[in-house]
Amino acid sequence: MEEVEIPQYFLCPISLMIMKDPVTTVTGITYDRESIEMWLLTAEEEAEAEAEAVTCPVTKQKLPRDTELLTPNHMLRRLIQAWCIANASKGIDRIPTPKYPLDKSHMLRLVRQVNNHQICVEALRKIDALVIENEKNKKCLEEVGAIKAMVSFIVKSFKEKKLINGLEQALRIFHLVWSPTTKNEQLVKENHDLIEAILWILRSEMMNNNQVIIKTHAMMVLKNVIEVSSSNLLSELQPEFFQDMVNILRKESKYHISQQATKVALQVLIDTCPWGRNKHKIVESGAIFELIELELCNTEKRVSELIFCILAHLCTCADGRAEFLKHAAGISVITKRTLRVSSTTDDCAIQILGSISKFSATKEVLIEMLRIGAVSKLCMVIQADCEDYLKKKAMEILRTHSYAWSNSPCIQIYLLTRYPG
Repeated sequence: MEEVEIPQYFLCPISLMIMKDPVTTVTGITYDRESIEMWLLTAEEEAEAEAEAVTCPVTKQKLPRDTELLTPNHMLRRLIQAWCIANASKGIDRIPTPKYPLDKSHMLRLVRQVNNHQICVEALRKIDALVIENEKNKKCLEEVGAIKAMVSFIVKSFKEKKLINGLEQALRIFHLVWSPTTKNEQLVKENHDLIEAILWILRSEMMNNNQVIIKTHAMMVLKNVIEVSSSNLLSELQPEFFQDMVNILRKESKYHISQQATKVALQVLIDTCPWGRNKHKIVESGAIFELIELELCNTEKRVSELIFCILAHLCTCADGRAEFLKHAAGISVITKRTLRVSSTTDDCAIQILGSISKFSATKEVLIEMLRIGAVSKLCMVIQADCEDYLKKKAMEILRTHSYAWSNSPCIQIYLLTRYPG
């Protein structure tokens, strides 16, 4: 290939590459759009951390952080394109005409069209395409009220009891555009209708192939909402809410959607568990049985961590421990996973065994712990390379019931005295 000398003013001062979309800053210097936008983004983060202004890479003058103030240099772009075409035979690739970002007024029009039942589906389709395109579009749509429009559309669909076209796009737009700003939180933190709408979508029978996608998006939206919901809303969640979450965990259930939805359902249970009587509602929904069943066939680390976290919460109450001990594999699965998955599961496992041994340690339970190897695993925790507080918890359990396990070959005197409490 013949070596070609590229005109210096065709090169971006940041990337030192031929500019595809030249834009000029208020300091009069022209850069490639992608390079200067990335510069502004990273420099803004550093400037905020150090309380300094963002500056132009060439002149070192102050630069406004708003990328909308970047002016397209059409003349230079045409010169670059013409030069590339003229040198195509020398291996120079043609520079396509860039697709310029839409302004806020256009996005605001699209968001407002969502409220018009005649054109809402087409508007949602266009917004969905913009959201997927780039992060700047997401930010702009959030600023012009896309979240409010999506909430209205989803709730309207619920109140009319119609799984109308556009619901998939509305759910996806909500999740991808969502950020926990004060304005957005005010829209959803007490919005019982939105919660009911999402549950209605999860319960609905859908005859199309998009059922998995729509319901998975619905779960993602639910997670976003629950994370910022008020304590009042969380405390007032009905038993049916938790039954729906548990149904998603059942692989044989019509509610079961996807592995992603399973993780979200587990996270939602964790987030709602501490409020009001939610622990009891979760236990009454049959969650403990389903959690143990799910863990028995699970191979994913993150799912195990979530399951163990919920079980640790639920075993702090009497009815939770009772349901846990009803499952023949309860203690066994906790024992088997300890020291095999992660420090998070180890922490939760010791909490569960600690709650059982402290409050529910009948003769039968203690014999079961010895029989299935829980006692041996506690001894291993003491000797393992794990946190000292876990070793102390394990030691406390062993000491508390040393009389019942004294005949166990794994319990030796030095284990009961080596780490004094």
